Amino acid sequence: MSIKPDFSLLAAQDQILGHGDFKYKVDTKWGNLDPTKVPVVNCHEMVMDRKGRMIMLTDEAKNNVIIYDQSGKLLSTWTLGLDRAHGLSLVDEGDAEYLWVVDNGGKVVKTSLDGKVVAEISSPLTNEIYTEKMPWVPTETAVAPNGDLYIADGYGSQFFLQYDKDGNFVRKFGGKGNQDAQFSTAHGIAIDQRGGKAPTLLCTSRGHNSFKRFTMDGEYLETIFLPGAFVCRPVIHRENLYAGVCWSRLRYLEQTDNSGFVTILDKNNKVVSNPGGTAPEYRNGELQIMLQKEPVFKHCHDVCIDQDENIYVCQWNAGKTYPIKLTRV
Repeated sequence: MSIKPDFSLLAAQDQILGHGDFKYKVDTKWGNLDPTKVPVVNCHEMVMDRKGRMIMLTDEAKNNVIIYDQSGKLLSTWTLGLDRAHGLSLVDEGDAEYLWVVDNGGKVVKTSLDGKVVAEISSPLTNEIYTEKMPWVPTETAVAPNGDLYIADGYGSQFFLQYDKDGNFVRKFGGKGNQDAQFSTAHGIAIDQRGGKAPTLLCTSRGHNSFKRFTMDGEYLETIFLPGAFVCRPVIHRENLYAGVCWSRLRYLEQTDNSGFVTILDKNNKVVSNPGGTAPEYRNGELQIMLQKEPVFKHCHDVCIDQDENIYVCQWNAGKTYPIKLTRV
């Protein structure tokens, strides 16, 4: 079987992307594997465990989880046999670390790092949280400091569902709509504790080009508007907020295929760099529209940040390619 090289990726190798203090060298060769042995369809999300291993989720049922070391060497793989695996979150419970895996087919499962299922959240359709006509297509999870689990129903009814640490349903909030507390593709969620503040929820509203902040009880607080950027889940590392941008409004201000980039916000939620995108510009305090500039990425679906602040970019609909590493310079 011959594999044709992606010449756009070859051209991008060693290119410098980004702005200000957040510039990166492109490494398109990091993590490349033999697709006949370890295939991927979409590289959906990635997390880093306490050992510094990079754990990536794909929707290739042969190997849902691919575990790398930081040099890009393959360490191991395992699978749950899911062909719509989409969301991956890591929780450190002290005695051990666990993964929450979300499949667009409706599964939300907790596993050990080697793939043993230890818990599962049942569909909200089975216990009258949802009515029978409400679609359930979960996309993401986040775990609060008290152990509560939040699930984003990003491709379904666009609610966020809260469960306690024992798996008991607490509440739901959000839903589809254009009000402040509603969502257009409620794709991702993260717990924000930056600056030592009390935790809040950052929730993606991808169609609104924004993150929306809520209390832990689901009360709306504010919107972080990112014009032009169809952001996926928020990823917090130290004082900064990172996100993969799956599309930008490249042509006629419409969502355009193969127009992704990465966006980085500082502790004040001001955009400071857009690797692969246009430089962030503020006029009278208003962020101007952001677009892809360098065509390095197609559809950035997630980013993972390591201890040296390098970025690993997972992509959806990118020709079954492996992650791209951005090495900070």
